[in-house]
Amino acid sequence: KDKHSRFWGLYKRVAEEHDDEFLERYNSDMDIVLVFSGLFSAVSTTFIVAMESSLSPDPNDTTHALLTQLVQIGLGNFTAAGSTAATPASTFSPSTANIRIQSIAYASLSFSLLAAFGAVLGKQW
Repeated sequence: KDKHSRFWGLYKRVAEEHDDEFLERYNSDMDIVLVFSGLFSAVSTTFIVAMESSLSPDPNDTTHALLTQLVQIGLGNFTAAGSTAATPASTFSPSTANIRIQSIAYASLSFSLLAAFGAVLGKQW
């Protein structure tokens, strides 16, 4: 064998060792990213579900308004029954802070799922 073939043989062995270490290290890193993003997505989803009720009107308010109207009608006070809003839900509007917080929570969940998707693609590659 000449000097060039020994050089390339040695180079191939060193490169394979380096590549194997590289793949092992980044494969374990992707496992960590998958676990972290899965846990983070679960926690984010829990918070999103808990905050969801602040974006819709309280059904108890509608029930209360309708019962008040029925009581007023039952008492014969038709003018008072017509002056109250039949559905307070029609005037409901969530606060800007709630909308912003929900938007950030959904963006956080989206990026977490995107990170998990990227890690899965990296592991399959």
